[in-house]
Amino acid sequence: MAATTELARDLAAIVGDTHVRVDDGALAAYARDATPLFHARPQAVVLPGSTEEVAAVLRYATDRGVPVVPRGAGSNLCAGTVPLSGGIVLVLTRLDRVLEVSAEELLARVQTGVTTQRLADAAAREGLLYAPDPGSRTVSTIGGNVATCAGGLRGLKYGVTRNYVLGLEAVLPTGEIIRTGGRLWKDVAGYDLTRLLTGSEGTLAVITEATMALLPAPEDSGTGVAYFDSLADASRAVAAVIAAGIVPATLEFLDHKCIAAVEEFAGLGLRTDAGALLMFGDDGASRTVASTLARIAEVCTGAGALEVTLAEDIARAEALLAARRCALPALSRLGSLTILEDATVPRHRLAEMVDRIDAIAARYDLRIATFGHAGDGNLHPTCVLDPDDAAAVDRAHHAFREIFAAAIALDGTITGEHGVGAAKLPYLADRIGADQIALARRLKLAFDPAGILNPGKLGS
Repeated sequence: MAATTELARDLAAIVGDTHVRVDDGALAAYARDATPLFHARPQAVVLPGSTEEVAAVLRYATDRGVPVVPRGAGSNLCAGTVPLSGGIVLVLTRLDRVLEVSAEELLARVQTGVTTQRLADAAAREGLLYAPDPGSRTVSTIGGNVATCAGGLRGLKYGVTRNYVLGLEAVLPTGEIIRTGGRLWKDVAGYDLTRLLTGSEGTLAVITEATMALLPAPEDSGTGVAYFDSLADASRAVAAVIAAGIVPATLEFLDHKCIAAVEEFAGLGLRTDAGALLMFGDDGASRTVASTLARIAEVCTGAGALEVTLAEDIARAEALLAARRCALPALSRLGSLTILEDATVPRHRLAEMVDRIDAIAARYDLRIATFGHAGDGNLHPTCVLDPDDAAAVDRAHHAFREIFAAAIALDGTITGEHGVGAAKLPYLADRIGADQIALARRLKLAFDPAGILNPGKLGS
């Protein structure tokens, strides 16, 4: 207790008494993020109000060897912000200012506690689009999106977060404040530290500000849905769409279990007799959108779709997108523990991966529903079970180990957008190999010689 009291007193001298929490409620709340089955209590929770305060906290922590875990909203699904070694949870949500939106330069500068939705809204007010669209956009922060290189529903056409990071302000563990990149779309001076920090999951530096690229807002958008007998059939339709040279903004799927859960949850009028649903959409010039949707509908029909319908208005289009976005909360109602994972395979192997997930679920007697981003091969197998059933939880761990191994065997990866964190770390060497693990540790040592930043994660 004395050590905690001393730590709190020292941190309060940096950020003020009201921005240091050491009470049981705060420590319990910040012991976990959105990842089930992972928790560890910190010694203190600190909410800095400026980059300079972040630097002072990190200098203090490095001098004393105190672990620091940077955190935004804690909405990640890889246990990336669980303080495995205790120490300080550095919460960056007070850094929440939109500093600039430039229509002329097609960029925005934001502090990293700004939510994804706030940036998107600020861009929209200027007739611009912030393209990355993670499912947690209403709560997830830009800092967290950058740290995990978040994806989203528009990833096929527009790419993921790393495609929009022009520059960063970041604080090294030793307290130096650096700026990488800047306001330019083209800049190859020096090592690309901007790209290195993007996806580094808070293990190399603490990101405090980001310059993000924007695009002109599309003139129009549209959405459609195709139903299939099976998810494998839907997967083959996805391959046919891409092979036809069509790159839509949205190409998402739900399996039968997801469709039933979503319909019960939201009552959107989905066909619950279908084995799978493929949701597609595009944006751009009105004539182009109409043509693209019609071509996708034709391809899906030719691939054996049971039914293809196009949303007749914006309200129906929004309802269809809501069906995809509410898949996780809908499934969560089926059990008190929901384990949502992600794995990615090449598009042409999507159907094979779906078949393997179904076989693994049957072998371990588990309810695993699958939804995700069909257009880029990113699947979200989701297991719903009772956390008090220790045998079922153990089976789930074994099942996901086999799912990740299957993804690797199919030339895929263990995570497409959620990140590695603590949850996927046991499988990382299987994906990237011992030589890259060793290189990652040398990089970590160069940035963080005291090893204080997010220990037990990447580079540890």
